[in-house]
Amino acid sequence: MGRHADRSAGRRVAGLTPQVLVAVAVAAVVLVAAGITWWAVGSGDGDCARTDVVRVAVAPELAPVAEQVLAGAEGLREQDCASAQVTAQEPLQTVGDLGALEAADLPHLWVPDSSLWPARAGEAPLETAGSVATSPVVLATSRAAVDALGWSAEPPGWGEALAGEQSLAVPDLATSAEGLAALSAVRTALGADEDADNAVVQAVLAAERGPSVSPAAALEAGSADDVDAPLVPVSEQEVVATNAGAEDPALVAVYPREGSPSLDYPVVRVGSASGADAAAVNAAVRALTSDAARTAVLDAGFRDADGTPPTGAGPSTGIQEAAPEALLLDPGQVQSLLGQLAELAAPSRILTVFDVSTSMEAPAGGGTRATLARDAAKSALSLVPGNFALGLWVFASELEGDQDWTELVPTRTLETQTDGREQRDLLDEQLDSIPDRLTPGGTGLYDTTLAAVRAARADYDPTAVNSVLMVTDGTNEDDGLSLEALLETVAEETDPERPVKVIGVALGPDADLDALEQIAAATDGAAYSAVDPTALQTVLFDALRQREG
Repeated sequence: MGRHADRSAGRRVAGLTPQVLVAVAVAAVVLVAAGITWWAVGSGDGDCARTDVVRVAVAPELAPVAEQVLAGAEGLREQDCASAQVTAQEPLQTVGDLGALEAADLPHLWVPDSSLWPARAGEAPLETAGSVATSPVVLATSRAAVDALGWSAEPPGWGEALAGEQSLAVPDLATSAEGLAALSAVRTALGADEDADNAVVQAVLAAERGPSVSPAAALEAGSADDVDAPLVPVSEQEVVATNAGAEDPALVAVYPREGSPSLDYPVVRVGSASGADAAAVNAAVRALTSDAARTAVLDAGFRDADGTPPTGAGPSTGIQEAAPEALLLDPGQVQSLLGQLAELAAPSRILTVFDVSTSMEAPAGGGTRATLARDAAKSALSLVPGNFALGLWVFASELEGDQDWTELVPTRTLETQTDGREQRDLLDEQLDSIPDRLTPGGTGLYDTTLAAVRAARADYDPTAVNSVLMVTDGTNEDDGLSLEALLETVAEETDPERPVKVIGVALGPDADLDALEQIAAATDGAAYSAVDPTALQTVLFDALRQREG
């Protein structure tokens, strides 16, 4: 159940290997425990002069199915040396990649959980080529709660359910297609007018005013048959997955009477597959939409495109056999609703600080650590809402006289205009310059960290979550502050009225994760490890959205 994994302040280690990327963070560096895993499957062998690799990015819960289907795909085996590389990736991360990465670094095929995501991908060249699976969006809670509310005989409407007495666990709407679809369903069911908009806003505000319950905790309460288990919008498949192995599952799916929007898991072509790899891409599309794929998705708890119930569905499992009536959502209206709801969230104010010591020239992936840091930051920047405030520093050793850091862009909201240019554009331009700024002389990590914390506190916004994001691939090599002195000073200067957390990202095996952990602990922040620098994109994404504490 990675979709609702808990995120706690403190150490965040992404065990990032070419096979497994456990992540989390600039739009958050991560969306929380959002992982990336890839498998190479197919028929390539060591005698091939070249191998056609079909890159397939898949919503995490569907990735095992995609791996299984593509591993046995006859169409791929018929292509000389063709293989499929399956990457489990949260859809929001892929949206960011589409706006920031070169075509050669993008997947050939993308299977997000919902067609709502391609609608958010801007001008990216995308073409839908079928659907792998479907799963209705439901309200999960305990069987005891359903009985107590009288919903066993007569299900509620969307508006009634979400505005009733049962508490609601609202997922992160920036990352959860289910949560956004559920609130859009309320709006649609209530008439899609101004009153409906107000009802949705009231439901979200009521959830935020009540006890803070994460979707993961809500599902746990439902599984324990707690009569007060909150309602949580999830896919029907997640209820199946949560109940897997339970002899008498207590978690049930509530299907509101107006019908349910559905996650449709579209197969999306990215760009135009042509040339030598076109046949392999076409073979992968056929495999993902084949009868074998249909059987695999039913066994994994999904429905097929026709609404066939998942294997084992029935009253005893909390899953109804009949497909609920489809409640269609307009992607444009959903995007508008997302914009309205985003205004309800407290913004973040983040001073980002990047290491530009010469060690960042180390090879990583298809470039260097510096180019990967640049690309990761640009990808995440494309996802951050306009009411977020971001600033940019770089640091090494003695960049300005005895000072180890340089301010490239002051911290301002992304929609701020400066000399006719938006803050977002200024940041994007300066991020491009990072690989050209590398300088010898070591890393002044501790002095820079203290200066950044002081700057963030001096520039404090009481309406925002204020933080400093430190990205480094090394250890402190400066003659200034020691780690002990830094921690003591940070503790002495802590202001409960103006808290500033430090989020540290240790990039590569030589970074001092232990020091970053201690700094994070002293500021109620978090520390992440990206041992494989190619994982930085996801880690940075999670870190910049890290808001607990």
